[in-house]
Amino acid sequence: MADEITVTEDGHIAVIEINRPPANYFDRKLIAQIAAAAADLQAGGKRAIVLCSEGKHFCAGANFGSGEMAADRERAAQELYREAVRIFEIAVPIIAAVQGSAVGGGVGLACAADFRVASPSTKFHANFSALGFHQGFGLSVTLPEIVGLQQAMELLYVSRRIDGQRALEIGLVDRLVPDGTQRSEAIAWAAEIAEYAPLAVQSMKQTLRAPLVQKVRAVLERELSEQARLWATEDSKIGIAANLAREKPVFTGR
Repeated sequence: MADEITVTEDGHIAVIEINRPPANYFDRKLIAQIAAAAADLQAGGKRAIVLCSEGKHFCAGANFGSGEMAADRERAAQELYREAVRIFEIAVPIIAAVQGSAVGGGVGLACAADFRVASPSTKFHANFSALGFHQGFGLSVTLPEIVGLQQAMELLYVSRRIDGQRALEIGLVDRLVPDGTQRSEAIAWAAEIAEYAPLAVQSMKQTLRAPLVQKVRAVLERELSEQARLWATEDSKIGIAANLAREKPVFTGR
């Protein structure tokens, strides 16, 4: 586990750091480790958790060029989403400290947290339409819940890439801080939350987010079904190949 994530505990709070720099791509194994660590920290009495990453970027989502996603994409995504639900089910508040870029499923991971801290240079890019397939990681419900339906459609339909300032303006980011201070701000915020009655805070989170968790469980089935269908299209092959080659895709509608 130490090679994939690092867990640091300090009093009533803890930090889970992803250790796959520079892009911090995830797969089922990594998401399972995050979920298991968060569950263990909750069981151990931690009152707030900071989720962050080592290196230049927060998370570039799944890597379609290698590993499980390249070998058997549908099965890998199904297993990954099964683990992702466990993160949404954590009762302890989670704050994501987002540096560099959050791309694709990386936006989904950031949106699984209760709050997000970013800087003006942070970039959010839900780039699914540029890849030729449906969004995943529960973004179909988390993104509209956070920024509203109209903003979510704008971000998803044209794979809109936005910076931290714009993310703050639409509500995707909760606090905007100078570059390099996202983690320290998230830790300070977690420490503030930890000063309050933990049973009450966790009860509040479960009440406020229970409908969201139920929606995420349901929508993941729809997301996976549509992803599997669209992964078989020519457009998806074009989009993924163009992304890996860092080229602009030209879609055919097939």
